[in-house]
Amino acid sequence: MSNAWIFLSVAIAAEVIGTSALKVSENFTRLLPTLIMAAGYGSSFYLLTFALKSIPIGMVYAIWSGAGIALITLIGWMYFDEKPNLAMLAGIGLIIAGIAVINLFSEQR
Repeated sequence: MSNAWIFLSVAIAAEVIGTSALKVSENFTRLLPTLIMAAGYGSSFYLLTFALKSIPIGMVYAIWSGAGIALITLIGWMYFDEKPNLAMLAGIGLIIAGIAVINLFSEQR
């Protein structure tokens, strides 16, 4: 795995942390979650710049956003009691399938 993929993976994790903190920031009225949210999003975008040096932007964005959607749905289910319905699970499954198609069959790596 090249450094670009590592940067992309850490950027995804940072974005998921930022989004989770956004949920508990209560409209930015709680300082610590708000700071964690800002740090998560800021570091995620910063790390994406390194991934973009060698991975095409379309692939980076598809993987970053798709993986973020899947992970934050799982976190919402586990920690915030937000149970996804069948349509949500099917849609997330299609997103994951799309990411797999991009990674397996795209010549732009």
